[in-house]
Amino acid sequence: MPLITLIDLKEAQARLTGITTRTRLVEFNHDARVPDVSPPLRDVGTFAPDPNRRLFLKPENQQPIGAFKLRGAYNKIASLSPDERKRGVISYSSGNHAQGVAYAARALGVKAIIVMPNNAPAIKREATAALGADIVLVGPGSTERQLKAEELAAQHGHIIVPPYNDEKIIAGQGTIGLEILEAMPDVEMVLAPVGGGGLVSGVAAAIKLSKPSVHVFGVEPELAADAQASLRSGKIVQFPAEQVTRTIADGLRTQSIGPINFEHMQCFVDGIVTVTEDEIHQTLKLLADNPDTVAEPSGAVATAGFLFRADQLPRTKLNVAIISGGNIEPQMLEDLRRR
Repeated sequence: MPLITLIDLKEAQARLTGITTRTRLVEFNHDARVPDVSPPLRDVGTFAPDPNRRLFLKPENQQPIGAFKLRGAYNKIASLSPDERKRGVISYSSGNHAQGVAYAARALGVKAIIVMPNNAPAIKREATAALGADIVLVGPGSTERQLKAEELAAQHGHIIVPPYNDEKIIAGQGTIGLEILEAMPDVEMVLAPVGGGGLVSGVAAAIKLSKPSVHVFGVEPELAADAQASLRSGKIVQFPAEQVTRTIADGLRTQSIGPINFEHMQCFVDGIVTVTEDEIHQTLKLLADNPDTVAEPSGAVATAGFLFRADQLPRTKLNVAIISGGNIEPQMLEDLRRR
C-alpha cells in the first residue's frame, strides 16, 4: 500500500491553516507525584520522575472540537471533488472523529451522517449532534459501526470518511508531527496514543521522513493492545469487542488497526508500550491539575506510557507526549479534582 510523503503532509498542513489550532508545547511538571490512593491500586507501575528526562505535552485538547481528529477529517473532506461533496459524507466513530467530521462538513457545507456506538460518552454524542450531523446508533463493536456506515454509503451514495484507514486522514493527523519538529527541532522521542492507528502512523511518518533519528512510540491500553500484538506478529491482530470495550479509554476501543495504518506503523513506528487502567486513571489526575492539559482517558495514555514505562523506552532527554483529546465527561473531571 502507498505510504504518505512529505509532500502529502505539507499539503495537509496548508489546507489546515486557519482551521486547526497550532497547539503549543507545555512542559510537564516532573515534581508531581502519583496521588496517594486508599486502598492502594495493584496494577500501577513505578513512577519515578527523572530530572534528566524532560517531557513536553502537545495539548490537542485545545482544538476547536477538543481533539486532534479535526486535522484528518478536514483534510479528507477538503480534498473531495465538488460532486463528491454534494453526495454527503458518512463516518463511524465513538466520538472525537465524529465531531471532527461534523465540524469539517459544516465548515465546507457538506451533509454529514455519523454512525456511533450506543455506549459513546454522552458529551461526545451531544457535541456531534450540535455540529449538525445526523447520528445513527449501533452496538458497541467497532466493526459493527463500520459495517453500518458502509451499508448506508452503498444505499445512498455517501462518501465514507474513515476514522483512520485512509491516506488523507493519516496526512492530516501527521501535521502534529510537523508542528512538533518545528517547535522543538532537538526532540528525541515522541509518544502518541494508538486506537485505529491514524494518529501514530501520521505522526511517525512526519517525524521519520523529516528526522529519522527521533524515536516514535505508540501507547495503548493493555485491554486494547491489538496494535502491539500486530507489530509483534507481523500481521493485523483483532481483539474481541467485549474486551476492548472494558477500557476507560473510549477513543481507543478499536478492535484492530487499519491495513494502511499498519503499513505506516511497520515502516515508521519504533515500538508500542501498554498501560493499565489504573495507570491511565492516575495520569488523568496529574494532567487535570493544569487547565491547559486536561485530558480524556484516551488523551492521557501517551503521558502514562512515558511515566510508567520508562524501562521499556529509550533514555532520551527531550520528549513529547501527545494529549490527543480533552473531551472528558464533566462528572469524571469533577471526581478527579475532588480526590
